[in-house]
Amino acid sequence: MDVAQRVAERRPAYLAALAGGTERFHEPRRADCPWCGSPRLRIRLRTADLIQHKPGTFTLDRCGNCAHSFQNPRLTPEGLDFYRRDIRETLSGKAADTLLGAPATDGRHLARARALREFDEPECWLDVGTGRARFPALAKQVLPYTSFDGLDPGRGVVDAVRRGRVEEGHRGTLAGLADALAGRYDALSLFHQLERSLDPRAELRAARTALRPGGHLMIEATDPDCRYARVLGKWWPSYAQPQHLHLVPLANLREELERLGFTVVGVERRAAHVPADLSGALALLLNRCLPKGDVPWRARPAPPLRLRLRRAAWWACVPALALAHALDRLLAPLLTRAGFANTYRVVARRGEDD
Repeated sequence: MDVAQRVAERRPAYLAALAGGTERFHEPRRADCPWCGSPRLRIRLRTADLIQHKPGTFTLDRCGNCAHSFQNPRLTPEGLDFYRRDIRETLSGKAADTLLGAPATDGRHLARARALREFDEPECWLDVGTGRARFPALAKQVLPYTSFDGLDPGRGVVDAVRRGRVEEGHRGTLAGLADALAGRYDALSLFHQLERSLDPRAELRAARTALRPGGHLMIEATDPDCRYARVLGKWWPSYAQPQHLHLVPLANLREELERLGFTVVGVERRAAHVPADLSGALALLLNRCLPKGDVPWRARPAPPLRLRLRRAAWWACVPALALAHALDRLLAPLLTRAGFANTYRVVARRGEDD
């Protein structure tokens, strides 16, 4: 089935979902911070969906007390499903990687495994949000005696078990499965999961439950203090609206981990940085300006001529995108020393039970 047929098949369901407007996809607006409860809120960002261009407007508020940033009003579970649905299917291959951020490179996965090996060589590791388990498959090169399991709500984790990338695959959410997995793991990874979580604190509590005393938790998360956020504004790709619900400052995360009985043993910003800010911002801008593609949430199919123009325009922009990508990599060693790292990595050890 070609792309036009898939879009045509999905169009009636999308148009039916949008018939009543997008307001029902949002919860009531909060008057206080979900992290500290302070009423001192100010708007940090107001934007549209710059990736898929689905209808709707999204706002990130920032707390004046603890600096936590969060989507307000937050999407409901139905809204999350609507805006996350078909996100890669409606973007063609290279465009999807450019706009969404290409999957972590092999070198990045190996660096993650080495970062934990500095503190421990775990017997069993649970990778949360594992997808098709690329990280566990590569991490075995660094930790050959570690058994890796994966957890993910999607079907990819089932395929990962079949392909031997993980020993066990758990389909669902960490918060939902934590009690069943209590005390099973020496290590647990949350790579860019807190941003997408309805409740980051619940995610951290669930991670503590699944870990054995003395086990290590590794977290990578978008750094809301990254200076690129101010320079690029709404075009900063790490905002990733409407998919990202929370941007947790490093100081807040450290405080919460310590409250849960963890000891933070390692923090890294420069090594965790993903060099894709300039290229991602340019891709978002081009995606906004170029002729629109054929998507099922628009009532009328895109004319063939417009689709050809869009394809040709993307190819014409490849040199500019390649230059932006090269600048991302060349400038990263310098800019990450000056507060431009877009990701932080934390390793924390769970304390012994009282």
